Formats: sequence, structure tokens, C-alpha cells
Amino acid sequence: MNITALSIPGALLGAIVGSFLNVVILRLPDPEGSIVFPGSHCPGCGKPIRWFDNIPILSFFLLLGKCRGCSMKISWQYPVVETIMAGLGFFLFRTFPPVEASIYFPFAAALLAIIFIDAAHQIIPDVISLPGIVAGFLASFFNPLVSWQSSSLGILAGGGSLYLIAMTYYLITRREGMGGGDIKLLAMIGAFLGWQALPFVVFGSSLLGTVVGIGAMIKQGKGGKTVIPYGPFLSIAALVYLFFSVEIQQFFIMFFLPPAS
Repeated sequence: MNITALSIPGALLGAIVGSFLNVVILRLPDPEGSIVFPGSHCPGCGKPIRWFDNIPILSFFLLLGKCRGCSMKISWQYPVVETIMAGLGFFLFRTFPPVEASIYFPFAAALLAIIFIDAAHQIIPDVISLPGIVAGFLASFFNPLVSWQSSSLGILAGGGSLYLIAMTYYLITRREGMGGGDIKLLAMIGAFLGWQALPFVVFGSSLLGTVVGIGAMIKQGKGGKTVIPYGPFLSIAALVYLFFSVEIQQFFIMFFLPPAS
């Protein structure tokens, strides 16, 4: 079976996983919450959601964005997450051979969950990032694109670089500008993508964060005390590198390395 033939099944799997990610995004930030129990139910009337009302993407539109039982509005986040994950699944299995796509699929799912959790709660759960570091390193033994040496250096350089930045910022301002969750997240990114991805991920996330941060400062009117989560920008930059690593590396070589004499 060629790679293209797996793209549609990859999209369907992505939509299903996206439905589960909605549960993770909703319940994981709650210290007493469980992503397993109880089953899917309406937060308004508490009635269990039947299987035909829980079809990813499709059910939201068939129900006109409302619960069948109590007509409570369903958040647009549900079809958005499912659609994004479906798209990631499609392009992963279209872009990469099956082994690499299978490795990067849970990585992309973890990044997507982190984007929405950190944006809403300004936390990056250790239950995602810490196992992700281990999984990324173990996957490097089966991933032709990232060696175990590159993965291990990615973990050390990823976590270490952000730790140094965070400590430097704290020593200068006596304020925490970056949480431990961001440090562990970049270590996870380094584990899956290798140390070569880190310059772009750090630069790209900083650039994107600066643009968004300036907008937030203007909107909130808090100046330098404006707080925005950094995890979503790291995750977005990692996803961009995942799909465009060749083009990004060529760009860096062209503009940052001197031409051969």
C-alpha cells in the first residue's frame, strides 16, 4: 500500500482521536477529573451522549451545535479540534512513510492537546510532556529520520536552553517569565524532532509569541505584566518544522552559513 492510500484512513483516525482529545482538553486540567470515567455526557442535562450523536465533526452539524436532550449549545472547540487532528492525520500519512507517520501521529496529537490546554489554563500537564520525552527517545530507535543521538541531544538542549533563558529572565526581572511546563515541552519536542529542530522552534515560537504578545499588551493594557502562554507557540512551531523541515534547513543553510569558497 503506497503512502497516499493511507492519507484517508489517517484522516479518519485523526478525527476519532480528535474526539478523544476533546475529552483530554476538557478533563485533564481538573486534578480530580478522569479522562475515562464517566463516559461522554452533556454538561447541561448530564445525559450520556449516544454513539450517533458522537460522530466526530459530523454530529456537531447534524445537531446544529446543540445537545439533543436540553438544547445546550456545544462549543465550537469540539469540531475544530476534530477537524485539525483529521487534517494532521491526513498530511502525516501523505507526507511520511507509514513508520514515521505512526511515530509522529501521537506526537502531533499531544501538541494539539497542549495548544488548547495551555491557551485556556496556562498549564502544560506533566502527564503529557514527561511520557512524551520518553516516547520520543524510544521512538528514535525506530525512526529513520531522527537518530537516538540526535534525540538525546534534543532532550538535553531543548530542556537546557529554555531553563537557561528562564533563569536569566528571573535573575534580571525577579519574575517568572517561563514555566517548567515549557521547558519539559521543548525537551519533548527535541526528543521527537532531534536537536536540529530546536533553533527554528525557539526562533519561530519567539517570533510568533512576540507578535501575539504585542497584540495582547495593547488589548489588556497591562504593559510588561501581560501574561500569555508560551506552550501553544512552541507547539505550532514544532508542527511547522515537522512538515517543512527540509525547506527550513535549506533556508538556514542559505542565509546563516557562509558560502563555500
